[in-house]
Amino acid sequence: MITGLDHIVVLVRDIGAAKAAYQTLLARAPAWQNSGEGAYRVLFTLDNMTLELMAPSGFTATADRMRALLEEQEGVLASLCFRVADIGKMHRRLDRVALKPDPVAEVESSDDVSGAALHWRRTRAATELTRGVRMFFLELAEERPKSVASDVAPIDGLDHVVITTEDSDRAAALYGARLGLDLALDRSHHDWGQLMFFRCGDLIVEVVRRPVAGGDIRHDRLWGLSWRVADIDATRARLIAAGLDVSEVRNGRKPGTKVMTVRSGTCGIQTVLLERSPKPVE
Repeated sequence: MITGLDHIVVLVRDIGAAKAAYQTLLARAPAWQNSGEGAYRVLFTLDNMTLELMAPSGFTATADRMRALLEEQEGVLASLCFRVADIGKMHRRLDRVALKPDPVAEVESSDDVSGAALHWRRTRAATELTRGVRMFFLELAEERPKSVASDVAPIDGLDHVVITTEDSDRAAALYGARLGLDLALDRSHHDWGQLMFFRCGDLIVEVVRRPVAGGDIRHDRLWGLSWRVADIDATRARLIAAGLDVSEVRNGRKPGTKVMTVRSGTCGIQTVLLERSPKPVE
């Protein structure tokens, strides 16, 4: 039913500052910008998903809810939106697996810059039944325009989104059995806990249970993003030149990967960059 991750919503306090920060991080220009219904929105569309920045606008109930979620934070990962081929079938599945979906809604958005319009149909599962992670499901009528590169060594796409859990069995049942994502990896280690990788299109939904007691066993949390790059050393050099605080490049847990942490310029979102070695030619 799910064909990929359509977009991730990041709530931010200041849409202008967040737009500039992510244009620097991604080295790509915004592909879509609009406002309405209590929010400003800026979208960056990469090869395999879209990042939607959303900030409160005015004093509507929607804007007030966003401000309450942000509290003193600069930004927060707010929701996942999965791409589906048939929203009617997805709605029936969500209902059958007791995720209490909202009625399917028809939505239209216009770009404030070009005036172009997009249309989609979407539904939302009940957040109390998705372990506290807000989840939408969307069928797009047209493809979004891509974000063009605005500097060297841009970020190509998302490699994985990280979700933390204190109940790995129930999380596995949600993402695997109920949502139908393919469990590609399940590994445990005394130092870093349990990792589960669920394939979602060409990226990964990573569910992590860390070896720390005292968390919320009923609610999972959207924790961070890992972006895919072609040349991690070149991207690191670009980010340092832009004044960002980044770590050294290190080997990833998966053989053939190199990773680095971005410590600033992400609106407070936990951010890692990852380079995968090319697959050997058979």
